[in-house]
Amino acid sequence: MTLLQIHEPGQTPNPHARGAAVGIDLGTTNSVVAIASDGRATVLHDICGSALVPSVAHYSDDGAVSVGKTAQTALHEGRRNVVTSIKRLMGRSSKDARTLHIAYPLAENEDGLVRFTVDGRMLTPVEVSADILRHIKKLAEDALGQEVTQAVITVPAYFDDSARQATKDAARLAGLEVLRLINEPTAAALAYGLDKGVEGIFAVYDLGGGTFDISILKLEKGIFQVLATGGDIAIGGDDFDREIVAGCKLQVANDEMQVLLSKARATKEKLSGMEEATLEWKGKTARITRKEFNALIAPLVDKTLTLCRQALEDAQMTAQEIKGVVLVGGSTRIPYVREQIEALFGKAPLADINPDEVVAVGAAIQAEGLTAGSDNLLLDVVPLSLGLETMGGLTEKIIHRNTSIPVAVSQEFTTYKDGQGGMVIHVVQGEREMVEHNRSLARFELTGIPPLPAGIARVKVTFAVDADGLLSVSAREENTGVEQTIEVKPSYGLSEEEMEKMLLQSMEFARQDITDRLLREAKIEAQRSIEEIKSALRSDAALLDEKETTAIKNQMKILEETIQSGDRDAIDFECGKLHEITRTFAEKRMDRAIQSALKGVNVNDAVKG
Repeated sequence: MTLLQIHEPGQTPNPHARGAAVGIDLGTTNSVVAIASDGRATVLHDICGSALVPSVAHYSDDGAVSVGKTAQTALHEGRRNVVTSIKRLMGRSSKDARTLHIAYPLAENEDGLVRFTVDGRMLTPVEVSADILRHIKKLAEDALGQEVTQAVITVPAYFDDSARQATKDAARLAGLEVLRLINEPTAAALAYGLDKGVEGIFAVYDLGGGTFDISILKLEKGIFQVLATGGDIAIGGDDFDREIVAGCKLQVANDEMQVLLSKARATKEKLSGMEEATLEWKGKTARITRKEFNALIAPLVDKTLTLCRQALEDAQMTAQEIKGVVLVGGSTRIPYVREQIEALFGKAPLADINPDEVVAVGAAIQAEGLTAGSDNLLLDVVPLSLGLETMGGLTEKIIHRNTSIPVAVSQEFTTYKDGQGGMVIHVVQGEREMVEHNRSLARFELTGIPPLPAGIARVKVTFAVDADGLLSVSAREENTGVEQTIEVKPSYGLSEEEMEKMLLQSMEFARQDITDRLLREAKIEAQRSIEEIKSALRSDAALLDEKETTAIKNQMKILEETIQSGDRDAIDFECGKLHEITRTFAEKRMDRAIQSALKGVNVNDAVKG
């Protein structure tokens, strides 16, 4: 049997195309980038060896923008011009945003687009996400030694059309061509299925910093078919952090909430390995046990389990028929979450993959497939029903949720009164029967309908959803051939004028912005390395002889002097030398830690474990 090479319409796979294609998991709390070759993906790391890029942006008073660990440091230092968890605002209206816990002052506007102010600077979620993507793009280029021009970017399965379009706008602003938007659970299944060579029906439970998704997928002979999906874009680790703050009964001003939440996040992470942890705030110390934490988050976890049951019902499956549960997202590390998943599905979730990296790995594999060809096929689904408004404010669903994409569906409508010469097509998204309870996506008019008696005109409306989950709608009067087509632009996306202005500004100031940002990041990363090594020397200097200690201290001194020079290349070079010199020290510390952990353990038992 001969396999046909499957690729995107209009895109011919070309392994020699200019620039690399990567997979990006653009997360609420952290982001990850990976690249694939010959079906094997590699997660890319920064100069300090970290794969996780904090999805945090710092906007300094002088107009400079820093992203990642540098911005996270600014947050921990209590600075107030730091933006976090921006993913939660993607595609949201100002009205939506006011229902969320946003630490930034929202600006009033007439177009419905979310705008907020950070130290007097007006920003949109698309702009902040673009800044994060620029940083990720540069990280990938530094790691690969070549230009990165294309990407497959992951989004929550329950992201609606507005949020998906906002993500594509952000990538475009960052200088990236989006080959495909792929749902996060689907990307995880792709990575897990190819890596483990498994087949069968799996559940992907994805609980990240700001969103929750559950998908039921069938993996069979290179075909990854989504049978059902569900989720909530307002349940995640951020909400667990807020429950800790509320449970500790700490009083905090709105402009200080981000700093307190970052401390709560650290407390939450400690509780995954400890029975009790403390949260210190302005001289007060609040203690919280794991049992108390479990009780605080139980209502939110229960919501995710209800969505899991609904997805199983939509897929016409029982929990017992699920072969395995794949975990995605940092919040799945919480013991209580894993316990509840095991109780629901009757089996321990699969924990042999890194939940922080698996989504980026799947995206990278898909990026390679779209540029170099692949014999794997992804069959994703529409997360929410798409339809239009009919008489009386009713919703007529054209494409139902969990329909495989890409897809095109047509349906005929007619006029409701004599001589009606036009028709307003109001496109909506959601599961409710009344339009007012669903999300408005677009409106357009079909005019030129012949003045016929009511019910005689035949208007064929076609909804088409592409592989990215983006919608286009056309309406055609069959008797006359009059037709109107619209690519559904999200109600709260950026206008073409705004996009053009941002692109021009990004090009005009690109060189200086990049130079300033990279120098600042290099200084911060170098200083952090020095502090970490100083701390290690204070506790474990006995592991080194005098010659080794002197070499490390001399190199730290050289690096400290180089930091003052303002030469980024020199800073990076000396920082690299410091890491090389301390490599043996790090290995000795690791060996000692392992020996300590195994002390008193029988060798045979250790081997069996």
